[in-house]
Amino acid sequence: MNPYLAEFIGTAILILLGNGVVANVVLKQSKGQNGDWMVITTGWGLGVAMAVYSVGRISGAHLNPAVTVALASIGDFSWSQVPGYILAQIAGGATGATLVWLTYLAHWAETDDKAGKLACFSTAPTIRKTGPALITEIIGTAMLVFGVLAIGKIGAGIPAAELEALGNVPPLLQALVATWWSPLLVGLLVVSIGLSLGGPTGYAINPARDLGPRIAHQLLPIAGKGGSDWRYAWVPIIAPLIGGVAGAFLYRALFSA
Repeated sequence: MNPYLAEFIGTAILILLGNGVVANVVLKQSKGQNGDWMVITTGWGLGVAMAVYSVGRISGAHLNPAVTVALASIGDFSWSQVPGYILAQIAGGATGATLVWLTYLAHWAETDDKAGKLACFSTAPTIRKTGPALITEIIGTAMLVFGVLAIGKIGAGIPAAELEALGNVPPLLQALVATWWSPLLVGLLVVSIGLSLGGPTGYAINPARDLGPRIAHQLLPIAGKGGSDWRYAWVPIIAPLIGGVAGAFLYRALFSA
């Protein structure tokens, strides 16, 4: 499979399962209505793990422009592939969000909360202060990228012959996607970030996770929807890119040897 197609499919899976659990909790007359934050963070973590299992051996399962740019910044991924990966991730995010809309098609009109409907697609801060929101997203994404690379290091020691088959996977991610348990640990990392750091902003920590679904929210004929909150949209784009690069350089500084 083409790695760009893999990134598209993987990100679509990520958003389908991640935003799907939000819709399950938020939308009226859903079986999961009024579930709590633990349900949402668990659903997101499992969605991340399944996406990595699905395409990790093909593209490295970046599934996130912050990861892609971070790896390129430390020389572990070609800058020439960055635009294609990012476009695939954003398109995958929009597609996954569209599938969530279709899955819960009967529930949008039953739900009066316009902000809740938007939350099934993209993120928003609980307190409207740009500076704190930026800081939250930077810290959360730095932890994500640092943690992903650290998990990959734990899996080091995979036989060289097996790693040679992972031609499209950046070297720092090869050990991660070559083990059965590493994607699960990445999912648990996302659960941990959501439980510990996700309260202020909803932990986008991924520009494609927020931008792709926000575009879908803007374009889809969602019953009774409100605005797509484009005034905030730049924060979950810029902050994760900064945080991802910071997390990658911190990892490189500590483990360069």
